[in-house]
Amino acid sequence: MPYFFLLLFWAVFYFTHTFFARLKLKRKFQRIMGKAYKWYRFFYTLWSSLLFLAIFLYAASIPAERLFTGTDFTQYLGLMGAGIGTIILIKSFKNFSLWKFSGLVPHDDLEEKQELVVVGIHKHLRHPIYLGLIFIFVGYLLFTPTLASLVHLVALMLYLPVGIYYEEKKLIAIFGEKYKEYQATVPALIPRFTR
Repeated sequence: MPYFFLLLFWAVFYFTHTFFARLKLKRKFQRIMGKAYKWYRFFYTLWSSLLFLAIFLYAASIPAERLFTGTDFTQYLGLMGAGIGTIILIKSFKNFSLWKFSGLVPHDDLEEKQELVVVGIHKHLRHPIYLGLIFIFVGYLLFTPTLASLVHLVALMLYLPVGIYYEEKKLIAIFGEKYKEYQATVPALIPRFTR
C-alpha cells in the first residue's frame, strides 16, 4: 500500500507540474495577478520543490524492500549514472538563466520575448533535462536498489511521454514553425551525433 501512495504522490507531482505550466492557465493567472504575475514562476518552483522533497521524505519512511543485493560495482555504476545525469542537467542550463527558470529572478515569462535555444546540448536533443533525470533516477536505483527507487524511476518513465507532449505543444504555441523545424530535425531524448 505505501508504494501505491508513493506512485499517487508522483502522479500529483507530475500532474501539477504540467497543469501549472500550461499557457492558457498562465495567461489566466496573468490577468488575475497583474504585475504580481512576475512571481508566478517562483511559486510554481517552490510548490514543485516542496512536493518533490515531500515525496522523497515519504519514500525514506517506507521500510526498504531490496530488489537485489547491491555490490560495489552497482554502486559505482549508480554514482556514474547520477554523475552523468548531473552533468547533462548543468549543460542543459548553460544557454539560459537558471535563476529565471527557477523564478528567483522575478519576470513575466508571457511578456518577455524568448529565444528558442538550439545550441550546446540542445543542438543534439530537445529535452536534455529529462534525459539528465533519467540518468539520475537509474543511478539512484543502482546505488539504492529498493522498490521505492524503482517506483521513482517507473513514475518518471510513465510521465515522460505525457510531459514531452504537453511541453512541445506549448513550445509550438510560443515559437510556431521554428519549433516544428527543430522538432523534425532534433531527437527528443536520444541524441544522434552523425552529421
